[in-house]
Amino acid sequence: MGQRLAVLSPLRIDIEDESAAHRGHAGAASGGGHYRLTLVSAAFHGKNTVARHRLVYDALGEMMRGPIHALAIKALTPDEDSV
Repeated sequence: MGQRLAVLSPLRIDIEDESAAHRGHAGAASGGGHYRLTLVSAAFHGKNTVARHRLVYDALGEMMRGPIHALAIKALTPDEDSV
């Protein structure tokens, strides 16, 4: 996942795999993982939450339709990260 997100030139990437907490969930049964992502990038400047999430989804591509079942995204600009 981190390699795919490199296209956004992140200053910080934190990925938490929360899949174990979702065992038995229908999405987990099909092999998709549950993740929490914090990503800090200047690419998010001037973009609202939806646009930021679209950038992340576009970078991850087909991973969003297979290996990733659920993704909680916190997408921040460098200025927002220091707040």
